[in-house]
Amino acid sequence: MVCDGPRACAQGLTVTVFSSRLPQQLAANAFSAAIADLRRRGVPLADLTVTNPTTVGLLYPRDLLRQLANPAGLTYEPTPFGRRAAREIIWRNPDQVVLTASTSEAYSLLFKLLCDPGDAVLTPEPSYPLCELLTRLDAVDATPYRLEHHGVWSIDRDSVRRACTVHTRALLVVSPNNPTGSMLRADDREWLVSFASEHQLALISDEVFVEYPIAPRPDASSLLGEERVLTFTLGGLSKSAGLPQVKLGWIVVSGPSDQVAAALQRLEVMCDMYLSVSTPVQVAGPALIEAGALIRAAIRARLMENYRALLAAAERHPAIRVPAPEGGWSAVLQVPATIGEDALVLQLLQDAHIIVHPGYFFDMSHGSHLIVSLLPDPRVFETSIARVMEVSA
Repeated sequence: MVCDGPRACAQGLTVTVFSSRLPQQLAANAFSAAIADLRRRGVPLADLTVTNPTTVGLLYPRDLLRQLANPAGLTYEPTPFGRRAAREIIWRNPDQVVLTASTSEAYSLLFKLLCDPGDAVLTPEPSYPLCELLTRLDAVDATPYRLEHHGVWSIDRDSVRRACTVHTRALLVVSPNNPTGSMLRADDREWLVSFASEHQLALISDEVFVEYPIAPRPDASSLLGEERVLTFTLGGLSKSAGLPQVKLGWIVVSGPSDQVAAALQRLEVMCDMYLSVSTPVQVAGPALIEAGALIRAAIRARLMENYRALLAAAERHPAIRVPAPEGGWSAVLQVPATIGEDALVLQLLQDAHIIVHPGYFFDMSHGSHLIVSLLPDPRVFETSIARVMEVSA
């Protein structure tokens, strides 16, 4: 039997049944393979890329999750946007809040809401590579625009203009950005609102790290509650309460009232199909958000302690620059371009048993960069970052 089309097959040939929206190359790269090999051999590694707050020695209240056992969670009341009590604590108008199981799910809902297959979303570079994978899964193109650094990170407006086409439906902002830690500038916000209005674009603002300021500039800005253009602002317990395992995120929808109403009508249809947020999590949501203040304080203290250690190490190695992050959990090291990022991260891994990320993982350009997390245990971080500086200088 012979089959025609993209899944074509013939007798004796392997049939391809998987979607082209998934990555075609799934083999581990040399860096990942080297990490796996060292771990398989039981070699202790200092992981300066860890971003899981539950595994870095922070003290969580032992009864923090007791609200998940609230008997109210035994009654199932399917609500597309989630229980009102949980939405009320997130934003002043709970009718503009949509609960999701995660920020990733929020992205997927918005791509489905705003885009047809083949449409495009403008995404920042440098940034975390998750969005490119998520857009691809929803048959949407991620078209990059650049962030530029001239003492402070800001939007390269010409790159936005070049990237925008008739197929562009939305523009994504990540503030604070991962990994640069940069925040949306106030004048960039005004320009984006004007540009989005002119080109009939929606704005998507990922502000999951907003609770973690490190060195914000006076003109740092937010799109939360923006009323002039259709805007979707994302948050979640994963970062705001250091609870990635609880799986609760949200979208705050704002903008002109007619557009907000139309967006919410369509989101209600989609959310009603999935009903993905569990009832116990919704019942516990308000208490977890309030109790999250303790976790946020512990994470902030950890970030600042490690940031001070990073700056102290950098003072001893003037060839390495550390642009001040305004917020978030990561820091960028600009290192001398001697042996290249790939060779450097492999050398640190194999010789010093330290894991760091190369800058190109995040589309960093114009030089050689390493990316480190500010979350690790301070004793591990201080000794490891000193070694990273010695090897990289």
